[in-house]
Amino acid sequence: MPITITMPALSPTMTEGKLANWQIKEGDTVTAGDVLAEIETDKATMEVEAVDEGTLGKILVEGGTENVAVNTPIAILLEEGEDASALEGYDAGSAPESKKNKSGDSSKKDETPKKKVDEAELEKAGTTEAAEVKGSSGPAPVTKEGERIFSSPLARRIAADEGLDLKAIKGSGPHGRIIKADVEKAIASGGAKAETASKDAAAAQTAAPQSVTPPPAGEYEEIPLTSMRKTIARRLSEAKQTIPHFYLTIDCELDKLLAMRKELNARSDEYKISVNDFVIRASALALRKVPTANACWGGDKILQYKDVDISVAVAIDGGLITPVVRKADQKGLATISNEMKELADKAKAGKLKPEEYQGGCFSLSNLGMYGIREFSAVINPPQAAILAVGAGEMRPVVREGALAMATQMSVTLSCDHRVIDGALGAELLKHFKGYIEEPLTMML
Repeated sequence: MPITITMPALSPTMTEGKLANWQIKEGDTVTAGDVLAEIETDKATMEVEAVDEGTLGKILVEGGTENVAVNTPIAILLEEGEDASALEGYDAGSAPESKKNKSGDSSKKDETPKKKVDEAELEKAGTTEAAEVKGSSGPAPVTKEGERIFSSPLARRIAADEGLDLKAIKGSGPHGRIIKADVEKAIASGGAKAETASKDAAAAQTAAPQSVTPPPAGEYEEIPLTSMRKTIARRLSEAKQTIPHFYLTIDCELDKLLAMRKELNARSDEYKISVNDFVIRASALALRKVPTANACWGGDKILQYKDVDISVAVAIDGGLITPVVRKADQKGLATISNEMKELADKAKAGKLKPEEYQGGCFSLSNLGMYGIREFSAVINPPQAAILAVGAGEMRPVVREGALAMATQMSVTLSCDHRVIDGALGAELLKHFKGYIEEPLTMML
C-alpha cells in the first residue's frame, strides 16, 4: 500500500514551514536515510530523511511552497512491487503516514493501516487509534507546540462544521481522546465556541502583523514576513505582554580580563578566546552560585533547572537565533570558544540542528561589537532572564579618592519578576561582576 509522506514538525514551535526544494524527483528509488527534501522552519533550513524504502510515486507539494502546515501530505511513496496504478483512487489524506522522521518529527504517527469503517461504530468502540475516513476533517490536528490532539474522525468533522476548537474540548475517551459525545456536549454548552472566539481575538492581537492605516506617504515596498520574523514577532510580543520585566544594570571593569585574554590567545593557535566567551563562562558560574535564578515560570510552580545551559543570541539574515552552550559551567574557556564559533557558523549557514538551539535556561545578547554602550533586552520565553552586554570602553573612575581611567562594560539584566526578585537578580549580577573583574577565579 502506498505510504504518505507528511510535513514533519522539526521543532516544538513549528506549525508550518516552507518546503524549500526536493532533492529527488518522481520515479526515483528511495532507501532509508536518503535526503528527500529541504524544509525551512522558523529557525533553520533542515534536511528531511526517508525512513521507508520504495519509489517516489507523486509529489503533492512543489518545492518553494510556503506556509505548509505540519502533517500536510507532501508526497506519496510506492512500496516495493507497486507501480503508478496504485495511485488511482488513493486518498493521501486518509492514508497511513510514513514513520517518524529522523529529522525530528515529534508528532505521533498512526502506523496502523486505515480502513473505511462506520464512524458511529468507531465512536461506540472507543478505539484509541481511529481509522481515517474519507470525508472526515483529515489528519489529527496539532497544537502550536506540535503535539497531536487525539480525536476521532467523526468528532473532528462535527467540530469543523460547528467551528469549534478541539483544544478547548476535554476528551472523555480512552487516554483523553475526544469523541462525538464530547463535541456534542461542547455544542450544547456553547463554551468551546466562545473560548475559540476569545483565543482567536487574542491571537489576532499578538501574532498577526498589524497593517499600517493610513499607509506611509510616498512610495514604499511591501516586504513579506519570513517564518523567522513571524515567530520573533509572536514570541516577543507575548513576552512583553505576559512577562513582568524589570531591569538591573551594573558596570564591570575589564582591564584584568583583557590582559588575561591577550596572554591566553598568545599561548596557542588552537583557540581564539573572545570577551564574549568570558561573559558566557562568568554567567554560567554565577548561575551555579545562585541556582534559584536558574529557573523559569511554570504557571502554578517554578521550574528550577539542574544544568546551566546558556543561549547566546546570534544575528543572521532576517533575524536572530540563540544556539545553546550546554553545561557551560563545566566547560573551560577554550572549549566554550571553539563550541561557540562552530555554533555561530552553523547558525549563519542555517544548518543548526534542533538540539543545538532548543532549550537553554538563560540568554545572552551582546551588542558591544556594534559600539552599543547599554541596552535592555526582551526575555526569551520560557526563560526568566537575559543579560544585555554593552561595549567595553575607557571611562573615568574614582579609586581611593583619585581620578583614574579604566575599561568598563555595562551589562543589564532583564528579569521575570515572577521568578527572580530584585535582591536575587542583584546577587546574580554581584557574582557575575566578581568573575569578570577577577577572571582568575573562573579557572578555579
